[in-house]
Amino acid sequence: MELRQLRYFVAVAEELSFSAAARRLHVSQPPLSLQIKALEEELGSILLERSKRHVALTEIGALFLEQARAALRHVDRAGEVVRLASRGLAGELRVAFTASLPMFEAFPRLIQRFRSAHPQARADLAHMSTGQQLRALADKSIDVGFLRPSLLFCPPASLATLPLWSDRLVAVLPDHHPLSRGTRPLSLAALRDEPFILFPRGLGCGLFEHVMVLTSRAGYAPRLVQEAREGTTILGLVAAGMGISILPETYARSSVPGVAYRPIDTPDAASQLLLAYRPDDDAPLLRRFLDTVRREAPEPGDSREDAAAAVMD
Repeated sequence: MELRQLRYFVAVAEELSFSAAARRLHVSQPPLSLQIKALEEELGSILLERSKRHVALTEIGALFLEQARAALRHVDRAGEVVRLASRGLAGELRVAFTASLPMFEAFPRLIQRFRSAHPQARADLAHMSTGQQLRALADKSIDVGFLRPSLLFCPPASLATLPLWSDRLVAVLPDHHPLSRGTRPLSLAALRDEPFILFPRGLGCGLFEHVMVLTSRAGYAPRLVQEAREGTTILGLVAAGMGISILPETYARSSVPGVAYRPIDTPDAASQLLLAYRPDDDAPLLRRFLDTVRREAPEPGDSREDAAAAVMD
């Protein structure tokens, strides 16, 4: 069964005239008649009753007409989707992001604007640690990642990165802790003997690695008493007095009671959020997404309110 045969049959069924259908399709009548006959032979059923003055659908022909129309609509829709996808206006984009990203107002705004500008496209979002994103980019299971790498991160040659936002890590303390009072930045040395609550070591978390670098440069390894996969869980454990942590200051927006935040007195506490993708991926939809990011995301160091709020994990 050919699409041409379906189109020919639908035209004859709607016109109830072979000559009118031939004119509509811009073909001669004999080939049209031959194709309808071949279709009936393949189906083993008569679809049209014919006489010199009369063409009518059989009962089976009426049933087949409904299905033929649906099939042609589906084919036409498939062709339109392909045309849109070739221009970057349709398809699926697989986006990964780190833990605190949904708390940052710039990210959902960016995704919303991309979706509004590309209503035929789908953004499939997944929460992954920085290490998981790097592996997923390498095995091509995601297309783009919003990641917070460690202080010593050097992207592989297989990846391109786009600097987006920067923020600072802060000490997170129970509000009754002696170090919770005061406005001056804390030295990392002051936290040497504290019990730490951090993201899991094995997750490939850029934040965990950043903390390890900071404490190592301060001359010690943190005494890790608890791991937690969610930043809000870490805040709850800190509020319960189980230990302290070092997190991006964006978590201060979560309004978890019983927690205090103190800046850290080291320039190494500055942390960068990057967008990572494969430079050899020339998918039109990805290129449109990157264009949206470049338009919507503030430049690193931007002093606008959005940039000041651009704090991510």
